[in-house]
Amino acid sequence: MLERICEMWREMRDITAMVVVQIASAGLNIFFKLAMEDGMNPSVLVAYRLLFATLFMLPLSFIFQRKKRPDFTWRLMLLALISGLLGVVIPSILTIAGLALTSATFTSAAGVLTPLITFIFAALLRMESVRLGSSVGLAKVFGTLFGVGGALVFIFYRGIEIHLWSTHVDLVSKPRDSSRDATTHHISILGALLVFGGNISISLWFLLQVKISKQFGGPYWNATLMNMMGSVVAMLVALCWKRDLKEWRLGWNIRLLTIAYAAIVISGMVVAVNAWCVESRGPLFVSVFSPIGLVIVALVGSFVLDETLHLGSIVGTVIIVGGLYLVLWGKNKEMKSIPTTSNHIETNKTSKDITLNNLPTLSTNVL
Repeated sequence: MLERICEMWREMRDITAMVVVQIASAGLNIFFKLAMEDGMNPSVLVAYRLLFATLFMLPLSFIFQRKKRPDFTWRLMLLALISGLLGVVIPSILTIAGLALTSATFTSAAGVLTPLITFIFAALLRMESVRLGSSVGLAKVFGTLFGVGGALVFIFYRGIEIHLWSTHVDLVSKPRDSSRDATTHHISILGALLVFGGNISISLWFLLQVKISKQFGGPYWNATLMNMMGSVVAMLVALCWKRDLKEWRLGWNIRLLTIAYAAIVISGMVVAVNAWCVESRGPLFVSVFSPIGLVIVALVGSFVLDETLHLGSIVGTVIIVGGLYLVLWGKNKEMKSIPTTSNHIETNKTSKDITLNNLPTLSTNVL
């Protein structure tokens, strides 16, 4: 009886922790949207965000992973630079710029597609087995197709408006273009392409992590070095893009709050809690909670950003989430079959595959 109570307590603790993580992660796109509408340049926002994240993560790395500190060789710093470009600089700039042209809800929905995009690249590079003749292979393929189809529905299908409440609260100060709203229901094609470009960059970063992540010593040092090298590049890009010092001034406003939130809450708390839950419950447990953040963003966006929900948005989101769970189901079933595989060669091949279950947990280091 006591063991049962303890098990229930651990399960509730882990579930609560992951719900809090999703709430915190959902707030990031909201803050990014508000900062962009306040007129902050995307490159400046990314540069400050990575600088603050580096300053916050560096002491955490020394405290929690002192014994895992890697040797700071030129090769390691070059790998950190490439990782920073693919994992934080390029996706952050593209995603934030795309966020200004779309909506927080669409950006979050597109983020759910990242594991599916990664599966496509992994299959093309033969780093992930497909096996179309099996239920597992069909689940991964059809799940990916559902995800892409859901994104297309989200962008191009408008449908009737869904009014959850009438608060008339809109923290976005800029007026909307009514003609654009009538044709794309807040989704700019250019903005969607920018967001998808950020997802592609993150997917390539995931594939890179499979090869180099162990060389960084641990997840804290990995995130620290990635953010540090990324901040150097982001600073140079931002200075070349915006030389006006007024763009770099921070006051007690939404810009400073956004930067501090992204660095402390996301790069600090979310990374630590995700790593803890992956260690205690496994990566699949963390993965299944990712759509919760999408629902939170949709609700909060309609409440404080006056983002109108449409039938197309809801249908597209449901299809995307369904595709994600289909892929995760197939991957989980495949991983469970590894220990019982009689063919030693096939086991070794499968063990080298990318575990898509890990991908949503790694993405917390990115945004």
